[in-house]
Amino acid sequence: MWKPLRSPYVRYLLPFGAILAALLAQGAVAVVVPKGFDFPYAFFYLIAVFAVAWFGGYAPGAIACLLTVVGLPLATTHGFRLSSIDPSRVIIFMGVSFLISKVSLDQQRARRLLRTANDELEQRVKTRTRDLAQAVESLESEVAQRRKTEEKLQTQLGRMSLLDQITRFVGERQDLRSVFQIVIRTLEDSLPVDFACVCLHDPVAEELTVTCVGVRSEALAMELALTEQARIATDRNGLSRCVRGQLVYEPDVSQIDFPFPSRLSKSGLRSMVAAPLLSETNVFGILLVARAEANAFSSGECEFLRQLSEHVALAARQAQIHTALQQAYDDLRRTQQAVMEQERLRALGQMASGIAHDINNALSPVALYTESLLDREPGLSARTREYLETTQRAIEDVSHTVGRMREFYRKPEPQLALSPVDINRLVHQVVDLTRARWSDMTLEQGIDIRMCMDLASHAPIVAGIESEIREAMTNLIFNAVDAMPNGGTLTLRTGKSPQGVQFAVEDTGVGMDEETRRRCLEPFFTTKGERGTGLGLAMVYGVAQRHSAEVEIESAIGRGTTMRLCFPIPVPSAATLPELPSAPVLSSRLRILIVDDDPLVIKSLGDTLEAEGHLVTTASGGREGINVVQTAVERNERFAVVITDLGMPYVDGRKVASAVKMAWKTTPVIMLTGWGQRLIDEDDIPANVDRVLNKPPKLQQLRTALSELAVGAAPI
Repeated sequence: MWKPLRSPYVRYLLPFGAILAALLAQGAVAVVVPKGFDFPYAFFYLIAVFAVAWFGGYAPGAIACLLTVVGLPLATTHGFRLSSIDPSRVIIFMGVSFLISKVSLDQQRARRLLRTANDELEQRVKTRTRDLAQAVESLESEVAQRRKTEEKLQTQLGRMSLLDQITRFVGERQDLRSVFQIVIRTLEDSLPVDFACVCLHDPVAEELTVTCVGVRSEALAMELALTEQARIATDRNGLSRCVRGQLVYEPDVSQIDFPFPSRLSKSGLRSMVAAPLLSETNVFGILLVARAEANAFSSGECEFLRQLSEHVALAARQAQIHTALQQAYDDLRRTQQAVMEQERLRALGQMASGIAHDINNALSPVALYTESLLDREPGLSARTREYLETTQRAIEDVSHTVGRMREFYRKPEPQLALSPVDINRLVHQVVDLTRARWSDMTLEQGIDIRMCMDLASHAPIVAGIESEIREAMTNLIFNAVDAMPNGGTLTLRTGKSPQGVQFAVEDTGVGMDEETRRRCLEPFFTTKGERGTGLGLAMVYGVAQRHSAEVEIESAIGRGTTMRLCFPIPVPSAATLPELPSAPVLSSRLRILIVDDDPLVIKSLGDTLEAEGHLVTTASGGREGINVVQTAVERNERFAVVITDLGMPYVDGRKVASAVKMAWKTTPVIMLTGWGQRLIDEDDIPANVDRVLNKPPKLQQLRTALSELAVGAAPI
């Protein structure tokens, strides 16, 4: 595209140059074209004029026209005459030139406008392109930033999900070790890490004790000597900041000179994070994780471990609280059970106190008459005497049993009076005493129980209380019989061993499981339902304790049970006691007053004392006894001895004793009561009472008391 000529010199020289070029072209063509050939040389001038009008504008175009139409003809005409010039041709030629200039100028103007518009458009396009490039670059940067943000959010979401998962897992655990195991296993699987462990802090020793190591970390733990219960000093290993509550991140442990980081580095671990486990303001442990690469933990992972340590510490605290509460609950439950048992024992004791009194009263006539018959009837047959002796032993055992009923509601007194006991002889006695239970009663029910005895050839002797050991044997036999509802063999064995003297009861019954075997000696524990009291084996255990004996139990379901009592070997000096001298029989008759509310006791005691030759006066109850004393005083009479019961309605034995001492200061008062042993043991003998005897009374004790207290009394 031709550009318009802007220089005025060039524009105004252009017509002359164009015409000159046309002349040169004409000359050149004339040389070539043969003479006489009519060549359109005017065409060159037209082109020159139109070119000048096009490129030069109006004025150069007009000059070119004038030069062509006027100047050249004028120059070629002799004398420079203008007559040959056609004005109309000049005007037309000028008009065409002007028209061409106008068209050229319009096109130039249009081109300028177009060029300006194009430049503006191009500039606008460049600007828009630049803006678009910047927008695209900004968008790409934003997309990359959003992608990074999304990745961070996904990572954070994954960590939060992992934290929630760990929190739920540890929330379901109630013991500290399982909490630690869940946390470490999850970290090894999901974070992941190359080594993980939990250490508990001992602030006194300033040490950390490895408590839990991950499954995948066990090989490294062996190499690092960080197995469970291993100890790590805090100050010497750069962990003091962590136990003060700060998160410790070491991006490259190989650059640290402390022994513990150096140990990690030698095992191929480069980066380490130690997160404190805080309970309130105290650090009770740390969570330690490590990786093989240096700078392997990001800030997000460190923050995750910090948050995780807080959750773990809270879960650990809850586990500790749960354990403490469970322990407190167990202690409270045991205390409650103990209180309930104590209340039951207290209620049982209150009932036992009254029952013991009534039983002792009921036994008193039997005991007195039996002892009197054995003592005063030498003509009894051997069979009758054996029956009476068995009856007497049974009465003594019942008396001892009643006396021990108080052990269920008060602390038993230490046993001091031990005597030599022949175990083989007791076995024979117990077999006879229990025959009705293991033979007669079972046969009535169609049950066959065979009794076998395997006794040591040399009679084993132990130091003990015969009645208590006999009662323990009886309870063991009864228990064995109850364990054989379909019959079987009951074997009694005695023997000696280096440990002592043994007595065993073996049955072929149903046997016991481990839980029953463990609890069978507890008071009130029974597997017999309403038929059992749960006190039989408890009594056996009590007897064993009082005799320093051991109770051994062997049992299996369906294979029977063996209950064994192992008594210590007796020391001869302690087991052999001197025999008490027999009480002297009074040769003189005494006037004796008997005061009791039980007619059978009055009758049996009166008959026994009258058989001894004494003059007996009886009074039924405390009020009547005081009346008898007052009547005797009025008659100027006195009693050599007064025997009174303690527990009587309206007026008890204390008031009777007081009335006797007011009437006769020197008259001895003997209190005969079912609570006699308790009064003696507790040193609670009532005032004005000279002697306390236990019911059922023994003739020997009565004679001794009368001979000692009635010394100097005037005979009748």
